Amino acid sequence: MFPTIAYLDWIDGRPAAAEHDLGSSDLRRSSGDRRDPVPGRLAGLAEPPASVRLTEQVATAYDVDPSNVLVTAGASMANVLAMATALDGHERETDEPAEPQVLVEKPAYEPLTATPRALGGHIHRFLRTQDDGFRLDPDRVDSALADEACLTVVTNRHNPSGKLIGRETLAATADQVRDAGGRLLVDEVYAPFTTDPAAGALGGPTAAGLDDVVVTGSLTKFFGFGGLRVGWLVADDAFVERAEQVAHHLPALAQPSVSLARRAFHHQDRLLASQRELVATNHDLLATFVDERDDLEGTVHDGATYALLEPTAADGDTVAEAAWDDGILVVPGRFFDEPDSVRVSLGRDPAHCEDALSAFGSVLDDLA
Repeated sequence: MFPTIAYLDWIDGRPAAAEHDLGSSDLRRSSGDRRDPVPGRLAGLAEPPASVRLTEQVATAYDVDPSNVLVTAGASMANVLAMATALDGHERETDEPAEPQVLVEKPAYEPLTATPRALGGHIHRFLRTQDDGFRLDPDRVDSALADEACLTVVTNRHNPSGKLIGRETLAATADQVRDAGGRLLVDEVYAPFTTDPAAGALGGPTAAGLDDVVVTGSLTKFFGFGGLRVGWLVADDAFVERAEQVAHHLPALAQPSVSLARRAFHHQDRLLASQRELVATNHDLLATFVDERDDLEGTVHDGATYALLEPTAADGDTVAEAAWDDGILVVPGRFFDEPDSVRVSLGRDPAHCEDALSAFGSVLDDLA
């Protein structure tokens, strides 16, 4: 019932083992940020008032009511809950049990197809293509929607390309999905990756508050606090209430993580400003690296610290294997439906990333 997720099996242990990490997409600067019980950037910061609840802090960030928020054990858990709740709702509303139809973007992060399939969904795909910058096209979504598709899944920023989509396009996509009788799930863990913060959640655009939309996020990617395993989903009251019931079947969020997450949100302005400086620097490093090479095709989108790149000398697996032989971690594109490509991510401190890009350049030179 639950298939192997090849990417998660492959990546396990590699960031810690790599001399040069160009695979981790969370802005954690150093490996110690995951090992220490209290992340260094939270140590010594004051606690919020005892009356402040994490659910309320997330709700404030998304400009919604606390009843629209469910805090979860990471964004992956939030996505599982969102998918399970949507598919469960479809079964409850269908007179004759039928296989739920789920539409997922392509290319995509592998669990976004593997998880709904494991939950009994039949997966359909729609394309986000290199030719048009991996933009989200509501009409293309509409053309791909199956009859009675109960759920459509997208990422923003797009994973793996880094393309960022504004709220207007998200709203138009949600309209198409709703007209077909379904719900839109937007995984927004990368949405705050921007050097020009907007009036949305944590500085990035959000689909939160749109009708029949569920949004997921976490402290892992932009904040860089992956060790806390704190995530959330944002949806209408009825969906959140049902998701809470589904969550009884899954692990709860540990109280120490809740406490540290409350501290992070209490100091979010300070933390976000620091992370945006890192985004700006690492984006420029990656963009310059790609611009200066004639053996890599692809776009480093504005504000993105990761990109889907196609080497001209070899396919993605060959390049990733050659890089790994030299202690460099890049992710083969086959895990994102793009076998000719690699995903290159700059989540560590700039000095580490600069050295890693130089080493990766040498690998590409040797393959030429």
